[in-house]
Amino acid sequence: MEWETYYCAIALVYMKLKKSEQKKNGAELLVDCLKTQNVKYIFGIPGAAVMPIMESLRVNEQQGGPKFIITRHEQNAAFMAQAWGRITETPGVCLATAGPGATNLVTGVATATADRDPMVAITGETPRVEHFQKTHQTIRTATLFRPIAKWSEEIQDAAAIPEAVSLAFRAAKLPHEGAVNMTFPLDVQTSRAKGIPLTSESPLFGKASAEELQTAAEILARAKHPCLLLGCGATRAKTTGALRRFLTNHAVPVVGTFEAAGAISRDLVHLFVGRVGLKVEEPGDIALRNADCIITVGFDPIEYHPSFWHSKAVPIVHIDELPSEPHTLYQPAAELMGDTAKNLDSLSERVTRSYPFHPAAKKAQATMFKHMHQAAPGTTVHPLTFINILRESIDDTVTVCSDVGAHQIWLAKHFLSYEPRHLLFSMGFQTMGVSLPWAIAASLARPKTHIVSLSGDGSFMMSAMELETAVRLKLQITHIIWRDGSYNLVKIQQQETYKKTYGISFGNPDFVKLAQSFGAQGFRITKPSQIQRTLKKALSIKTPAVIDVAIDYRKNLSLLRPSELASLS
Repeated sequence: MEWETYYCAIALVYMKLKKSEQKKNGAELLVDCLKTQNVKYIFGIPGAAVMPIMESLRVNEQQGGPKFIITRHEQNAAFMAQAWGRITETPGVCLATAGPGATNLVTGVATATADRDPMVAITGETPRVEHFQKTHQTIRTATLFRPIAKWSEEIQDAAAIPEAVSLAFRAAKLPHEGAVNMTFPLDVQTSRAKGIPLTSESPLFGKASAEELQTAAEILARAKHPCLLLGCGATRAKTTGALRRFLTNHAVPVVGTFEAAGAISRDLVHLFVGRVGLKVEEPGDIALRNADCIITVGFDPIEYHPSFWHSKAVPIVHIDELPSEPHTLYQPAAELMGDTAKNLDSLSERVTRSYPFHPAAKKAQATMFKHMHQAAPGTTVHPLTFINILRESIDDTVTVCSDVGAHQIWLAKHFLSYEPRHLLFSMGFQTMGVSLPWAIAASLARPKTHIVSLSGDGSFMMSAMELETAVRLKLQITHIIWRDGSYNLVKIQQQETYKKTYGISFGNPDFVKLAQSFGAQGFRITKPSQIQRTLKKALSIKTPAVIDVAIDYRKNLSLLRPSELASLS
């Protein structure tokens, strides 16, 4: 009997081991791997080429797996994944079927890569046997994404899925962050294989060498009027903390790109000389031009071409995870590569003083703050009037998502944000239509705060269908539309260059009724006296609201003319 009991016990253990080693199909193994990567949401649209993945998501959602968020267009699903990646600093995930589903992701994937946001795009593909046949929806999807993603591969065997997923998530997170693509043929999703999900922890970066840190410190020691130029990498949580410690100990004038918004806290705003990103003379441009040393933190030349702000005679100290890419006008005298936060702290230990503003930079800063808070006259809604009241109506926890257009320039110039990645812009790719999808992802990532998104009427109609998604998810989003019936940023560039406009005007629906038809609440603002109370009411609602603003863009040419930047009358 003792031997029988022993063998029974061994048999039970063996059966359990065999059960744990049972093969799963590729779709099940993929979802297990996504769970291991702590993926919370997957944004996308289902289709025949991803049906096994969808079924596995359905089963696993009940067991704590990723939740599938159905969107109304794949491009917007990619935008949502991008925003999730930027806000959480972990890759957002989107899913699309073969053929047009995959091609609809292209703009969102390119945007995430150019804007340095981590994202994993999962696409279906027809069975491998059909890849060299002329069949329905067959394209070489992995090849399609290679020019616009950091990494793109077709997974040929279900057994390779754990390694592929781990590699994809690591590639998306490693600097510089961006989008990756994994393509799964339908037969790979249904074939069975053994596999153990793998993690993909990012490696820890060290700090720069003592020699390079000393070189940077000596450059700063010789400087009289250095200036910091912050890029999108400055708004990573750890980097922002180190940057603020540096500036608390060593006052230095600070300029930021659009995507560096929020790196400077309220108690350090006296060091801020504005944002740069335009080909005009902004206060930040004046500060950079008069600096005798420029320290860049997390800066990528894609955000603002060095030809607009740098002279070869001025040394650059480059602080970022990676070395600078070869560039005629961006050749650092010192490069502090590795962990940006550690390098800022180490440099701070070697810097012994603070630095005064150059008189021209101080004057430019004073002018900036004066006009930033200046009341615009008239009975129409001037952009600055609206921005000032919006800033007064929200606290620092509110995330503001900006679309691309003339409104983006007004926000970048005049709307101050004091928390990292709480004012979102697309500057690497400058993609229209991002703000509402970004707001949806922001609301899911920051569920206890209100989200504000702002677009022009042109960019809004590129993703307006996602109002249904926001309503379905009961998200606290207030979307603001600046309505003028044109692609105004193009319009003013045509006026400036050719003195005439062409192909920029369009008609609009009634945005209030449109919002109501989706189940959102709609409001309309036609004069300045309505702004404050309308914002207050919309921001008190726990579900999506849309505000149609009849904006007065008559002074928009001032955005392109340095001599008129201060003019409001």
